[in-house]
Amino acid sequence: MTIEVGVLISVISVITAILAYSLNKSKVIRSDGQESAELRAELGYIRRGVDDIKIDLKANEKQMQALGERVTRVEESSKQAHKRLDAIDKKEEN
Repeated sequence: MTIEVGVLISVISVITAILAYSLNKSKVIRSDGQESAELRAELGYIRRGVDDIKIDLKANEKQMQALGERVTRVEESSKQAHKRLDAIDKKEEN
């Protein structure tokens, strides 16, 4: 039995292609796994950043609420002072 050279080269080429495909497939899987791990790490970093922003936002909201209360008290005090000044002005006019 003689095998033609062309058929032998074809069979060797097919076997080589199959081996190359299987090796590249495992590299692609490893590469995909690495990219997935990097994305998870980046998402974790982003999540921590968002959590920090939420904490800062809550602190700012508390400060704004305290400031609003202080402004209200100052306005009330100012209103009372104007009433006292008006009363003093009326006494002086009489």
